[in-house]
Amino acid sequence: MAVVFISPKQKQKTFFLLITALFVLILSIISLTVFLSKPQEIEFPFFMNKPKVNIDMSVFDSTQFKDLRDMPLPNIQYSYVALDRYRRQKTGFIYSVSIDEARKYLEAQGLLVTQLKEVEVGRDNPFVPYYPTTLSNTRN
Repeated sequence: MAVVFISPKQKQKTFFLLITALFVLILSIISLTVFLSKPQEIEFPFFMNKPKVNIDMSVFDSTQFKDLRDMPLPNIQYSYVALDRYRRQKTGFIYSVSIDEARKYLEAQGLLVTQLKEVEVGRDNPFVPYYPTTLSNTRN
C-alpha cells in the first residue's frame, strides 16, 4: 500500500483555491484592460460644402404679401375696483390689450378707477381639487 501524505479533502480544497485564484486573476486582467484602455482617436476629414441658397425676394412684391394684416394682440384679464357717479364701489373683471386701454374704457363708462391690476393665471397648488370634497361618515 502506498503512503499518501495529502488527504483527499486537502487536494479538493487546494484545487478549488487554485481555480478561484485563477478566476480572480483572469477577471482582474479583463477589468483592467477594459477600464484602463483609452478610446481610439478617429480623425475626421474637415470639409465644408458651401450651401447653394437662393432667396426669392419677389415674394415681398406680391399682392398676397401686401394684403397681410397684423395679428390682433391677445386680451389680458384685469380686475378693477372703481367708483361710479353715485360714489358706489363696483368691482369686476375686464379684458383689454393693455392696462392703459382698460383704464380708458372704464373711465369712458363713467367710473373712477381706484384699483386696476392684472389677474394672475393659474393656481398656487394644482393638486387641490376645484370643488371641496366632503367626507361622509358611513358608520351605523
